[in-house]
Amino acid sequence: MFDIKFSRRPRAYFAAPLFNEMERRFNVETEIMLAPYIDIFLPQRDGGLLTKLVAEGMSLSLAKKYVFKKDVDAISNSDIVIAVLDGRTVDEGVAFELGCAYALGKLCIGLKTDVRALLATGDNPMITECCHTIVSSVDELIDIVSLPPQVFST
Repeated sequence: MFDIKFSRRPRAYFAAPLFNEMERRFNVETEIMLAPYIDIFLPQRDGGLLTKLVAEGMSLSLAKKYVFKKDVDAISNSDIVIAVLDGRTVDEGVAFELGCAYALGKLCIGLKTDVRALLATGDNPMITECCHTIVSSVDELIDIVSLPPQVFST
């Protein structure tokens, strides 16, 4: 159970894998469903894709620094981090983003639509214990973020 009050429309950072078309499409489709309720920083759109920046002429070193700074700044400026936890293991970028958000005292919501887990005991507790709640569907996520901005609770 958590109760958090916002005096304005909440800002969320969407931490998710973005390394293939399927992942990026899922991220965009989920962001579209959440957008009526919260403002979302979508790293693939708002932070920049490393491969695209390099293809457009930015050096790899500069592109890495650029993406890192944009994403860390966005996490810092967010109220909520929504972390996609799908897969046998959590994407390493998502793991970092979730840990960063937890250390900054952000509300962390896990989205795990996948039953796979590497460990017989489930996902790594360094991931799951960062999350204030973990939902198993986008519909459950919408139920949480569609609450009035004054109160979020599960």
